[in-house]
Amino acid sequence: MKAIVWSKDMCPYCEQAKMLLRSRDIEFEERNINRGYSREQLLEAVPGARTVPQIFLDGKLVGGFTELKAKLI
Repeated sequence: MKAIVWSKDMCPYCEQAKMLLRSRDIEFEERNINRGYSREQLLEAVPGARTVPQIFLDGKLVGGFTELKAKLI
């Protein structure tokens, strides 16, 4: 399983999502909209996204941290 985590700096839910993925030994790529990625790129990937994190597992949008937690626990 591989994940993509759209995140931003100072985001507690982003940090929790990354910690959960690490605890499950799931590799992930972080796409931080404060460093290297733009809000526009996030909106291309997830039209209508209002919050981060936005998390993909194996290419499918899961949603945010709450949805990720429900899926993995």
